[in-house]
Formats: sequence, structure tokens, C-alpha cells
Amino acid sequence: MSYDLIVLGGGPGGYLAAERAGHAGLKTLLIEKRFLGGVCLNEGCVPSKALLYSAKIYDYARFSDHYGITCGDVKFDHKAVIERKKKVVNTLVSGIKAQMRANKVTVVEGEGTICGKQGDDIAVKVGDETYTGKRLIIATGSMPVMPPIPGVKECFEAGTVLTNREILDLEEVPSELVIVGGGVIGLEMASYFNSAGSKVTVVEMMNKIAGPTDAEISTILMKNYEKKGINFKLGAKVTQVKPDGVVYEKDGKTEEVKADKVLLSIGRRAFTEGIGLESIGVLTERGAIVTDRFSKTNIPNVYAVGDVNGKSMLAHTAYREAEVAVNNILGKKDIMRYNAIPAIIYTNPEVGSVGETEETAKAKGIDYEVANLSMMFSGRYVAENEGGNGICKVLVDKKTRRLIGCHMIANYASEIILSAGIMIETEMRIDDIKEIVFPHPTVGEVIREGIFTL
Repeated sequence: MSYDLIVLGGGPGGYLAAERAGHAGLKTLLIEKRFLGGVCLNEGCVPSKALLYSAKIYDYARFSDHYGITCGDVKFDHKAVIERKKKVVNTLVSGIKAQMRANKVTVVEGEGTICGKQGDDIAVKVGDETYTGKRLIIATGSMPVMPPIPGVKECFEAGTVLTNREILDLEEVPSELVIVGGGVIGLEMASYFNSAGSKVTVVEMMNKIAGPTDAEISTILMKNYEKKGINFKLGAKVTQVKPDGVVYEKDGKTEEVKADKVLLSIGRRAFTEGIGLESIGVLTERGAIVTDRFSKTNIPNVYAVGDVNGKSMLAHTAYREAEVAVNNILGKKDIMRYNAIPAIIYTNPEVGSVGETEETAKAKGIDYEVANLSMMFSGRYVAENEGGNGICKVLVDKKTRRLIGCHMIANYASEIILSAGIMIETEMRIDDIKEIVFPHPTVGEVIREGIFTL
């Protein structure tokens, strides 16, 4: 059967591309081997947020006396949290299925493999059936990195080593949890299981947590976690995983930390193996598909969006890349820009970042100035965060006087950072930002306060 467009992969980039294409009148086929919504909806972004919100409510209840409220015997029911998580996921997956039907997208469940060309069309095989399409969007996503550390494979098979997929379905809270990797996924799971009652240790090879996050904010975040009882082993290299813990090297010494479960969270890699890229000659680099600013690959009428191109492994990046690809397919010139993509850590407190950090600005030779404000400049923040130590940093290019970066650690950061992203995307000058009226009292006012100090 022939289609105008075949989309391989039903995660955020894939299902949105199919939805937009179907809405525009293209005869569209979407192929997904597991679940519509992909890792983000089923095993990542959304289910983890459901867990973290329950943990946040529990923490607020436990420490409500700070705010003049006395609660009784507050209990944490992990199994009930997991059941609610499943309900949230099922609701959203059902919504995606409804959107596919509404936009006349044909959905095929199964593993799709590109198998060459038939004339000018691209052929994709699912089981015994072969489909052809005038155009192809590859959106096969990513998979967890499984390092060749002694013991990892055996312990994974035994169920003591977990990835993001397995940990979100744990029926029991482990007494002791070791998380290998202090990036976003690792920190979010550390936050949740710490609230749920685990003794959590994070082992990170770098000398800071949260990867590319602003260094000062990373330090504040770690201090908040340490106050809650999370242990960190920075500059530590894991050398062995055992059934009852992890062995690591730090400062030339070999040490060991005990654990019932170990979460591997050292990154993800593009899922390109075994999908038939070689059959049509799609170019890859370090395992990821090479794309240009139009989301195009080196092969005419073949596009790649989302984690599979390795540019920015975030669901919202995949959404935008999908729109760019479909717009270009429809003859509407559109380009992808990566300079104003927000990044969030959804712990308590939250971290929101967009644009250049001080570290990246220095590396690029940008002459910048920075305003660093305590979140205490926000009346609402003071009213709602007893003992909070959040900050907001704004970076401005001295030459152009445009906002180039904004980074904050505070509740609501995930919602507030969008406004800074819009300012950066539209290349707003600080004199223009000063004329914007921010509602009062809001936490977001601190961005304007920071701008006024420059």
C-alpha cells in the first residue's frame, strides 16, 4: 500500500509529524513497535512527572508546619502512586490514538524496517507487509546507554540493575538505591525515591551534577538534595556492579556502596541499529542520523526528527523538528533553531534553563554581562518558599544588548522559563524587555528585576 508519508516511530516527534501531515491532507502511515507516545509518554517525561508530583505533595504535607498547617500521620503509598501514573499514561495514550483517528492517520503496530526503494518511493516492511511512501520521516528515538562495566549485564538480567523503563514500574521502594549518573533522569529519580523512603546515593563521573546546567545552579541544587539526605559521590568512576551494590574509584581509591537496586542513568543514544538505514544510504555520525536545519537527511524526501538525530534529546525539540519537517514537505519553508530550547529538571525545587550559560558563553568568546538575583526579590517566592535559596541568572550580550541566556532554580521554573525563551528566540533587547508588564506578585517577575540591574 502506498502513502504520501510514512513516519517510522510513534514518539513525540513521530506522532506529531503524523498528526500535522494528516491534518494537512497527506495520506499518512505511522508505524510504532511498542506504544504510541514513545519513551517520553510511556517510560520517561510524563510518568516521571506523575511520580514527582506525588512526592512533592508528600513533602509539602510533611513540612506543612512551616506554613502554619499541622498534618496528621502522613503516609506515602508507592503502589498507589504507580497506579495513578499508569492511569495518567493511559489517558494520554488514548488521546494520541484519538488524534490519529481524527486526522485520518493509519497506525500500524509492529517493528518497521526500511528495505530500499520501489521506484521513487521508499519501502518499509512491518512483519510480512511492505508499505511504500513518497516521503519518510524517521523518528525511532533513543535507548539507554548500557556501559561495558563488569557485572552490568548479569545484574540487569537478574533485575537488580534498572533503566528508566524498569524503575518507573517498581512495585516496592528499595531500601537502598544507587544511581549511576547525575544527569536529569538520575536526579529526578533520586528526588522521587528519596521522598518515597529510599537511602539514595548518586555516583557521578564529573565533578558536578546536572550535566550542562549552569555550574552555580548545579551547586545549589545539590545542596538542596543533600539537605534531604541524598548522598553524592562526584568525580567517581564505577568499575563494577555487584548484586548488592556498586564499586567505584574516587581520588585513586576503590570504594563500595551497598544497594538493593541500581539505576543506570548515564545517558541515551540514538536508536538507529537494525532499522535499515543502509538500504537507502542514510548518513549517520557517531550513531545518530545527520540532519540539516530543515530536518532533512542526505537522502531526498527522507527526514529525521527527535532523539534519533542526536541534536537535542528533548521531547519539545522533537515536536518542533517534526513541524519543520512537515512544513518543508508541504512546501512551506521552515528552519530549525536550537539556540532557545528550554531544559528543565522537574525536581523540588525545579531548575529551568534556556540559552547560553556563563560556561558556554565564555567558550564561544561572547562578551557578556550577567545579573545574578536571589529569588527573594520575588514576593510570591518568599510567601511560598520558607527557607528557599533559589536564584535567577540572566545573561546579556554586551554588543547587541540582547538577552542570550536565563537560568533559575525555584518552584515554577518549568513554567516561567518559557518567557525567557521567547525573549531569546525573538532576539529581544533589554530595553524592550524593560517595557513588558509582568503580573504581580509572580515568581517570574525576577527575570525583569534581573534585566533592570544591567
